Amino acid sequence: MKRFCYIAFFLLLLTPAAQAQFTPTNPEAADMADRFVSNYDSLLNSFLMNKYAATSRRHRANINTDYAFDQIPDTVIARRLQSLHTVIPMTYNKEVRSYIRMYLNRMKTRLDVMLTLSEFYFPVFEQSLAKYDVPEELKYLTIVESAMNPQATSRVGAAGLWQFMYTTGKNYGLEVNSIIDERRDTYKSSDAAAHYIHDLYRIFGDWHLAIAAYNCGPGNINKAIARSGGKRDFWQIYSYLPRETRGYIPAFIAATYIMNFYPEHGLHPKRVAIPIHTDTIMVERNMMFHFVNKYTGVDMEELRTLNPQYRADFIPGEGGSYPLCLPTDKMNDLITWADSIFIASEDSISRRAVISPTGSEIVEGSGSTRPTVAKSRNAAKPASYHKVRKGETLTSIAAKHGTTVSKLKKLNGLKSDKIRYGQRIKVR
Repeated sequence: MKRFCYIAFFLLLLTPAAQAQFTPTNPEAADMADRFVSNYDSLLNSFLMNKYAATSRRHRANINTDYAFDQIPDTVIARRLQSLHTVIPMTYNKEVRSYIRMYLNRMKTRLDVMLTLSEFYFPVFEQSLAKYDVPEELKYLTIVESAMNPQATSRVGAAGLWQFMYTTGKNYGLEVNSIIDERRDTYKSSDAAAHYIHDLYRIFGDWHLAIAAYNCGPGNINKAIARSGGKRDFWQIYSYLPRETRGYIPAFIAATYIMNFYPEHGLHPKRVAIPIHTDTIMVERNMMFHFVNKYTGVDMEELRTLNPQYRADFIPGEGGSYPLCLPTDKMNDLITWADSIFIASEDSISRRAVISPTGSEIVEGSGSTRPTVAKSRNAAKPASYHKVRKGETLTSIAAKHGTTVSKLKKLNGLKSDKIRYGQRIKVR
């Protein structure tokens, strides 16, 4: 199965005219607007943006969205929100209207990218949310948190699509150290976020309070409840909450509204073409990006963009099983030269080699360079099978067995990604 991985997208360049935007008078909305734009615009510096910007089809929104929105009665907006039939109440009031207006204005020149990102990220989010019995509409929270930018980092150190703080990420099983930051791993961070929100709902028994606690921590929610005299409704404890959290629920409802009703506001964006197809393989031996680049030809910046969780261009595979994402057309090269890459990486580490800018290996103290090349050793292995369990997909099965979806499909003669409960899948 071909997959799009992390932020393998080319994005839109902003013109000065597009940047001259309406600034909300509500200070919380203004802060949220600035954060959304900052997270979105940081994507423009990515390797893939620089590589593919020339072919980008840029969206234009010439309509006066502010004026048009101001003509829409409250009853119409409220009716649209209720028509979504969500588990989480889509409350409508003047605060929510302020945030809808803000997001409508901010997204009118960015919606192409948001919709393209959602096509690829939302299925990942939905799978994790369903696993923990969390409402599907919480996938829209990532728009508020990070503008769906896995490289987003807040001023207080929260990171990734779901903006986990260091301690919370560690508490929910995310590895965060000088080499790896799994807060930036799409799959693991989504799973951790769904688990965390599930636990918060068990504490408060209210989805609005659980979402607010995700933003400011359960301690602050308990303080606000106490100061309000024991009230347990978000809107009743609103004035006792931290400033940013007061805007969090309105922003979430607004983002949900915009992603569902943008055509009703005259926005008809074209999807941005995604230039790269990617696949993922699990790595269980030490691997240096330098040697992946050397043997597969994948640019170092592209490797970093596709694998943002690795901080040191190094996968510590001997300590566990870690994913490596590559363009699909390079996956066969990786498999062919895997042994060479592993041997070169381990040899470099064991002898404390230094990698020169030209790509040759410099042995410490020798002053000489030499390429490290080893033949691939692909010994025949006995066939191995996996029985499909409830909720499993080809993607999860491939990750579990250290292979790729495309290889599983080839081994089993599958024409599509559909599998059934109890099916026997050949994995080797």
